[in-house]
Amino acid sequence: MCGICGFIENGRQNDRIQDENARKAAMPRERILSMMMAALIHRGPDQGKGWMSESAALGFRRLSIIDPDGSVQPMANEDGDKRLVFNGEIYNFQELRLQLLKAGHRFSTQGDSEVLLHGYEEWGEKLPEHLRGMFAFAIWDEKEQTLFAARDPFGIKPFYYTVSDDGFIFASEIKGILPHPSYRKKMNPEALEQYLSFQYSVLENTFFQGIRQLLPGHFLTYKKGDTSLSPKRYFLPELIPEPSAGQKTAKEWVDRLDQVVSESVKAHMIADVEVGTFLSGGVDSSLIASEFTGSKTFTVGFGSEDGHYNEIPLARELAETLELESRSKRISEKEFWEAVPEVLYHMDEPSGDPSAVALYFLSREAARQVRVVVSGEGADELFGGYCIYCEPNALHLYQKLPEHLRRKIARMASRMPKMKGRSFLIRGSMTLEERFIGNANLFSAQERRNLLKCKTRALSPQELLAGDYEDTEHLDEASRMQYIDLLHWLPGDILQKADRMSMAHSLELRVPYLDREVFEVARHLPAKYKQKGQVSKYLFRKVARRHLPAASSERRKLGFPIPLGHFLTSEAGSEAVRKAFDSPAARKFFNREALEELLDGRGCQRGNTNRKLWAVYAFLVWYGIYFPDGEGE
Repeated sequence: MCGICGFIENGRQNDRIQDENARKAAMPRERILSMMMAALIHRGPDQGKGWMSESAALGFRRLSIIDPDGSVQPMANEDGDKRLVFNGEIYNFQELRLQLLKAGHRFSTQGDSEVLLHGYEEWGEKLPEHLRGMFAFAIWDEKEQTLFAARDPFGIKPFYYTVSDDGFIFASEIKGILPHPSYRKKMNPEALEQYLSFQYSVLENTFFQGIRQLLPGHFLTYKKGDTSLSPKRYFLPELIPEPSAGQKTAKEWVDRLDQVVSESVKAHMIADVEVGTFLSGGVDSSLIASEFTGSKTFTVGFGSEDGHYNEIPLARELAETLELESRSKRISEKEFWEAVPEVLYHMDEPSGDPSAVALYFLSREAARQVRVVVSGEGADELFGGYCIYCEPNALHLYQKLPEHLRRKIARMASRMPKMKGRSFLIRGSMTLEERFIGNANLFSAQERRNLLKCKTRALSPQELLAGDYEDTEHLDEASRMQYIDLLHWLPGDILQKADRMSMAHSLELRVPYLDREVFEVARHLPAKYKQKGQVSKYLFRKVARRHLPAASSERRKLGFPIPLGHFLTSEAGSEAVRKAFDSPAARKFFNREALEELLDGRGCQRGNTNRKLWAVYAFLVWYGIYFPDGEGE
């Protein structure tokens, strides 16, 4: 696992920049690259190297996992006309290496990086289609003066870039681009408006105006001097449920899924260092723990030993059953609040997901013992694990009523006090496209307009997702929800925090469920094997039951439970939130009355008001870190 960065210059930028940044722009290119690499040192503390030609500069920070004495980057091919920087792991590199050797390529290292160089020589832009793993990489062709870059199918590893008349700049994290003098830092207000609904940065254009993310399953080719750039998709996570005729039996599905998950966990254990695993009380991490060949497990929790927000006892009990070591940490409220600025710095963009803080501590504990962990991200998106995916089953009979009648009932229910059943009546009146934008659905388009002072041309969440929903009109509702989450929630929230929080502690995190072979099985699962009544991940739990006690395989999904209601109403939390809401940034972006309404609604039993408040608070803390005193505005 590593950090990569670099830039391609279209000309002598230092001769053209004639403004207050002239002194910075006059910095030597070596100094610029060094600053970019320094911003990524947490991703690769073992080694840092750069390479430059007249047009290109590539930087690499290394965390040594495979072939620690070799595979030094930036890596050159045997002719020296191509250079690679690569972040990730290729799990089928040995198989690809044999193919390339037979094709006449010569290798000088034992790791997976060199496979990318020779694979690009052999297959060109088709290279990503051959890869099984997690990756973000860039290959500079000195002869053709082109840069080829690609990101893995699910977005496990990040890749950011910006293009201007001066050239092309890229990095594993946004903070790796910011030191370059050609980039002028400015916030993108449209990203804020969408964030308030989705709780994460959902757009291709990031919170930093002009900086874009290369989307999952995409590649791009940049030609020196050409400012037009059109990334291309090579992978789409389409769900293709097996047709009713000739369907496999449940046992056949369980056998196949059991086999492919086991093989994937085995592939993800390849390393020249010790591998541990994250372990909560949930079924996803528990199944991986039962399959992996390491010995150490890591868990965090909040509150009392037997409290709702503490999964440590459940994880400890399972670890003992599986004869594994259990290492855990209970996070205090003081530690939680103190960590928030550090978490948001490493996230690069605001995150309204408070579980990122828990993952920060979990990664820190693991990094004290191992350099690599396996984790259960992706199982819910692949196998239908979120409780909300069962909602279509709950609404099925009610939605047989005429739409106009359900709409009328919903209008009446919306004027009633909050009580059990009210949400059912309101959501039951909506189409799927209206009610589901992902696992987080905070502010509606109207609510965020009321909250924000700055007006943008941002689409509503429904307009933003309309094309994705059109692509899934042939699927059942739960599968359509899965598809939306695979495209947006998974890379934007789940994998974003997984990568940033692990890398904050120089820890490599691997996700065996997000494997192309596993997906090839999961994408064909019939709907009846994903949700049954109000039981999510139905067939996946059958697989887990072969390896785990019933208490673990049947446990209801909790995620990372955070006592957010308590934290927001405590003395420390009240002080932190009030300070942020009284800041110049709060006055700049938000209407005061709307902020006060959020403050009045915090606490327990308040629906998603706590999450709304947290999203605003997280943005304000993030803004203070990256735009102190309104810098760059």
